Amino acid sequence: MTIQDVARQSGLPEPTLRYYEQVGLLGPIDRDPSSGYRRYGEADLDSAQVLSCLRTMGVGIEEMRTYQANRAAGGPDAAAAQRDLLQRHARRVAEQIAALRVHQDYLKVKSALWDARSLGDAAAEAVAMQRVLEVTPRLQAVAR
Repeated sequence: MTIQDVARQSGLPEPTLRYYEQVGLLGPIDRDPSSGYRRYGEADLDSAQVLSCLRTMGVGIEEMRTYQANRAAGGPDAAAAQRDLLQRHARRVAEQIAALRVHQDYLKVKSALWDARSLGDAAAEAVAMQRVLEVTPRLQAVAR
């Protein structure tokens, strides 16, 4: 398969495929002897698809490297290491979701405040301001 084929099937852009090969996440990729173009096999495509999923989930390069090494190693110890790596990342994602919920809450109460002001509704503005004051410490906490 060509790099274009793998890019299309994995969802990874061609420069990313080249970069992943350069940093050792993918390959080494065989080259056509006459043209020098990369020629990917099924195993390369499988690895690119795995890397695409990891990238989509926000997994960093070093964790991808560990993940790929564990895939290659196989066995119960590697499987346990994969589980641990994914569980750590799942905890980070849960923390990000919690922070985004606080951001969303803040945006909603600030929007309500400005809505009340735009309508000249002093009572609604007072309620919204109280909610802003309640959410602000949570917003500051996730910023730390």
